[in-house]
Amino acid sequence: MGDIGQRGGRSSAEADHEVQPDLRARAGTFLVNRDFARLWYGQAISTVGDFVFDTTLTIWVATQLFARSHWAPAAVSGLMLCALAAIILVGPVAGVFVDRWSRRRTMLASEVIRGLLVGLLTLVTLLPRDALPASVWLIILYGVVFVVNAAGQFFNPARFATVGEIVADEADRAKAVGLGQATAATAAVVGPPLAAPLLFTLGIQWALLINALSYAVSFFAVRSVHFPMAAVARATGEAARKQAWRVEFAAGVKMFTGNRFLVALLTVAVISSLGVGAVTPLLVFFMSDNLHTSTRLLGLMTMAYGLGSVAGSLVSGRAARLVGARNLTWLGLLATGCLLSVYARQTDFTAALVLMFLMAIPVAALNAGLSPLLMAVTPKDFMGRMIAVFTPVNMAASVGSVVIAGCLASTVLAGFHATVAGRLHVGRIDTIYTVSACLIVASGIYGCVALPRSSSKLGDDLAGGVPVATLTGQPGTVGATESSE
Repeated sequence: MGDIGQRGGRSSAEADHEVQPDLRARAGTFLVNRDFARLWYGQAISTVGDFVFDTTLTIWVATQLFARSHWAPAAVSGLMLCALAAIILVGPVAGVFVDRWSRRRTMLASEVIRGLLVGLLTLVTLLPRDALPASVWLIILYGVVFVVNAAGQFFNPARFATVGEIVADEADRAKAVGLGQATAATAAVVGPPLAAPLLFTLGIQWALLINALSYAVSFFAVRSVHFPMAAVARATGEAARKQAWRVEFAAGVKMFTGNRFLVALLTVAVISSLGVGAVTPLLVFFMSDNLHTSTRLLGLMTMAYGLGSVAGSLVSGRAARLVGARNLTWLGLLATGCLLSVYARQTDFTAALVLMFLMAIPVAALNAGLSPLLMAVTPKDFMGRMIAVFTPVNMAASVGSVVIAGCLASTVLAGFHATVAGRLHVGRIDTIYTVSACLIVASGIYGCVALPRSSSKLGDDLAGGVPVATLTGQPGTVGATESSE
């Protein structure tokens, strides 16, 4: 036994000292580096908690709070609308303050607010359901959902900017974003199945408590991250020279619209979102109309997409290192569009299941490729405001795609059937899917032409003092700011 603790005359402390660097190196290989690893595990636990929270509230409202009520679907939809309203209304405002405040403190404060709010909701749910009218319960739930998602609009861009601070290499950034996507996809598979057993066996309080504790874990994970001194100096300088919110927001919009690379990236994202957004809401109808199978198998199709997302996210870092983030983005779009066009013609469930898995891989990879490009072409002091413009516009395109696709399937294309060239039979859903595939391919072709040839070189040029007017249409240089950090 003594040999284990003191082999070859070395103390156990000396042996541990030699082992730790190897462990850190291995962690750095898979999880990029130690600081990102800390940020990642906090996100992993918090994301699972979020999925448990969302699913639990949905089930609780539908099956217990509004059981046997015809208002149940509207009440559940209200939860989703509150989350969407927080993104649209708070997101643009939050971007200014994310750039103005310390990103570390912003993330910590967001987790405190979310953890305390969900913890208070946990205590409120200890009351009997009939202690409060159903309308009051709804007001409380809607308020909590809105504020939790509003706090997320501060946390998410701050986290995105932090990844750009603690991960420097383009391929490593793609890998970091890919790991985040893989985590979210895994949480989407693992979290919801945990919600129902927790709710019906232990009660809603335990599901809510798990989410509250997940925010506490995320808080301590963020707190343990070592932020570069440049980030601290920039936050201090930004706070010292802060202007009116409207002035800073306008500066952010001007930076975005004047940066042709950001405009190109947003155009790529919007065109692809117009295509991708139509796929999910019509999936249940595709299964019944085209695959001629039971909609009860929808869960398997969703799981196949989730597993494909995990696989694509895990290989995105290596793919970005091989072909570059730019090429990974537009090639991923072309692959997604081509696979979707093949998927649209399927009549066999097994073949469609395999294609759904395969289609998710380039989707995850291109998303991982897009983020390093955004980090490279955005001045660091504008990172929050860039997200404040990019996310709402992209989400609006996705929502618009859902609305347009649903309307077409219900009105103009309702009952549509045709035969092309005497052999190819087409219907309403596969027609919409084919148009969606064409839009995705078009976004890939546009990306090939319009995206910057070398995001790494562009990032170096920015750091070297290229005039901001060249990229943003604003006077001055960023070289002095970077060097002072």
